[in-house]
Amino acid sequence: MATKTRAPEARALPLDQILAGDCIEIMNGLPEGSVDLIFADPPYNLQLKGSLHRPDNSQVDAVDDHWDQFSSFAAYDSFTRDWLAAARRILKPNGAIWVIGSYHNIFRVGASLQDAGYWILNDVIWRKSNPMPNFRGMRLTNAHETMIWASKSEGAKYTFNYEALKALNEGIQMRSDWVLPICTGHERLKDDKGDKAHPTQKPESLLHRVLVGSTNEGDVVLDPFFGTGTTGAVAKMLGRHFIGIEREEAYRKAATARLAKVRRLDASALETTTSKRAEPRVPFGQLVERGLLRPGEVLINARGQAAKVRVDGSLVSEKHRGSIHQVGAALEGAPSCNGWTYWQYKREGQLIPIDILRQQIRSDMSKEL
Repeated sequence: MATKTRAPEARALPLDQILAGDCIEIMNGLPEGSVDLIFADPPYNLQLKGSLHRPDNSQVDAVDDHWDQFSSFAAYDSFTRDWLAAARRILKPNGAIWVIGSYHNIFRVGASLQDAGYWILNDVIWRKSNPMPNFRGMRLTNAHETMIWASKSEGAKYTFNYEALKALNEGIQMRSDWVLPICTGHERLKDDKGDKAHPTQKPESLLHRVLVGSTNEGDVVLDPFFGTGTTGAVAKMLGRHFIGIEREEAYRKAATARLAKVRRLDASALETTTSKRAEPRVPFGQLVERGLLRPGEVLINARGQAAKVRVDGSLVSEKHRGSIHQVGAALEGAPSCNGWTYWQYKREGQLIPIDILRQQIRSDMSKEL
């Protein structure tokens, strides 16, 4: 597996491991300036009071775990300052951090980020296409979370793969509002009792976009609140190294089993490129982000010619590379091509037009409105 040549201190890092214990203590023990990116999903300090029930009186599996409970805002702020300081110490000079949170905590975290010397680059709204409703009917449905993207300091030359994100959105500049579904179905990990293995498991599509946009192959991504390992799973698939820190044994066990099943994509699928197409209603990259098509999967045209799907939603054939429309046009020697009707994918020996998958996403969207 090809990786970057790294400085001696980086090679000494516990790469691709889950470390057990307190994240502040462990980060303070890692080499200074050794990590490229940190993705942090800290406790939200939800301040839940009592149980929450649906209209049918069934209980909602809400976040009431001990790790999300703090005695006061002051205690939470102190914890936030401590882990942000430890995180900033281990970031490389041009490193960056992503922190995700809800309205309960993200504003306090944002102030602490600035106080610690980080330089905020963007706040990104993750708008959930399938949010949990507000069962009590006392507030608006909480349909989004906020991510803050910040460099270690003002003027840092942080990684931003603008063209890759643009290609992932099929030629349109990526915006700061991301519409992605919450973690459901086969992606949601379950424990031995059939319950959620973790109450706030993030979808792989979210980490896919973060890591494609702000890291490069071989980079080291640290997650100080590793949970069930979404950051590690996506990092491993995309050819990045990960370091996970998690103090809860049950989460470490679930993450370890999950990571054992993940395989790194081949080199051709990991390459990124630029798409020049105008924005369609459903970018082809969404099929990749949502796992409907996997990077490295082969698409076939009516004449049996093949092209491989890459991590950023572009295609590469024997002689051509670009969007689904560009590669189709090149193979046909035509000025344009509707890639949605031109390409097919294989399932159980049958060739199926990729437009079926676009219609599936559109159908999901209509149900969510």
